[in-house]
Amino acid sequence: MTAHETPASGRELKFRALTAELRRGILDGTWPPGSKLPTERALATETGLSVTTVRRAYEDLVALGLVERRQGSGTFAAHRAERDTTGQRIVGVLVPDTTFYYPRVLQGIEKELAAAGARLVLACSHYDPDEEDAAVARLLSAGVHGLLLVPSLHTLTDPGRRAEELLALPVPAVLVERRLTAHGPGDPTEHVCTDHEGGAYDAVRHLRALGHERLGLVARTDAPTTAPVESGFARAVTDLGLSGDPAYERDVMARWDQERADRALAALRAAGVTAALCFGDREAALMLGAARRAGLRIPDDLALISYDNEFADVAEIPLTAVSPPKYPLGRLAAQILLRRLAEGDAAPLHQVQLRPRLVVRASCGGGRGAGGTQKSKG
Repeated sequence: MTAHETPASGRELKFRALTAELRRGILDGTWPPGSKLPTERALATETGLSVTTVRRAYEDLVALGLVERRQGSGTFAAHRAERDTTGQRIVGVLVPDTTFYYPRVLQGIEKELAAAGARLVLACSHYDPDEEDAAVARLLSAGVHGLLLVPSLHTLTDPGRRAEELLALPVPAVLVERRLTAHGPGDPTEHVCTDHEGGAYDAVRHLRALGHERLGLVARTDAPTTAPVESGFARAVTDLGLSGDPAYERDVMARWDQERADRALAALRAAGVTAALCFGDREAALMLGAARRAGLRIPDDLALISYDNEFADVAEIPLTAVSPPKYPLGRLAAQILLRRLAEGDAAPLHQVQLRPRLVVRASCGGGRGAGGTQKSKG
């Protein structure tokens, strides 16, 4: 649950649960296309819910195109699009955003699917769990053979249960940039992710190779990448034996503005920090502005590394950045799903992490660093 969400009422939770149960029943064939669903009154009696709650659930399913009302006859499971009979694979792709981060991932997916003669159907959840459910339902209704999903696991109190729901879908699903980290080897999902922990570790190792002993981490706290970035940063500080405790400046993305960056800079300087890792590019750009207002020189007085590399190269001082392998990740995810579709259960379960690279620019004042980093103009 994010800072802007409020707990759902008991009535709302019952409505969501009923809607989800009905949706699963339609998609798994409990109610085949054309079959009649129970009347509102009969379903209310069976579930112990009010007729109003049942009616809302049916209205939601109508909006999703999963059921249709027939005047005087009742409610029926809708006839969905038939799967392509030409043999062409249809792959549904769900991303939370199509503006930042995921465009390059999508390019990789599109490249691989096109090479295999497969077709892509795209949906976007806008980080909204309800819209995510609706989008998955639409993709399944479109007759997709498999799914590449970026679900909002990080906002849930029980991400394992959500993963189980996705694994129970009637077509294979590969998760992209999502996995059940806390489950360790108990994670049953097939996934392709960026090793964000390793990316942060390499950033600290690079700064240490440049002679920095006291580091800071500037981070937005409301992103799925935050936890592994913080973990990798802390692990590197310990492994490399850096002196003194690192300084942390954390806040939700909406609160990172010029004033917040000025306060963060003052705190880092008071702690004796000479270099900082900033997650992500926007926060790093704000720290550049704060340093300019404070009369500090980058990288002489403060070295900075950004995490994301979305627009780090166009900052007022080009930012050294940890660059997740977005395009290769998209291609690999598509390859794995296509193999799953071709081989079924005979294919091994893929759980893959790709290490980011470090793109060195002006903001850290150094060239090639210790292992795992590389200098690049890209």
